[in-house]
Amino acid sequence: QVQLVESGGGLVQAGGSLRLSCAASGRTFSNHAMGWFRQGPGKEREFVAAIGWFGGYAYYSDSVKGRFTISRDNAKNTVYLQMNSLKPEDTAVYYCAAKRGLATTSSDYDYWGQGTQVTVSS
Repeated sequence: QVQLVESGGGLVQAGGSLRLSCAASGRTFSNHAMGWFRQGPGKEREFVAAIGWFGGYAYYSDSVKGRFTISRDNAKNTVYLQMNSLKPEDTAVYYCAAKRGLATTSSDYDYWGQGTQVTVSS
């Protein structure tokens, strides 16, 4: 069983930055691929970024590539999402997710956090 808790969300002006954190509990964290998803108002949940077991494989949606960076620190059981050059379109609830096996861009993850709100003002 893996428990995920996101933090770091908040209100920021367009062009600003935020760093989201996802703290995971469980002995097998290092064997899990991690992902970030988001869901804006009235929209379906969408993929944002994912990272593999060793942190050497990262994947991004076209909408965030070049602005967001996903990373992980297995010693701290934590995954991060650094968000730069934020746009109002980035406003959403951001969810951390974990799965056993290889990282994917789909929603087939086994564990999900409660989400953290990110609001970008124009």
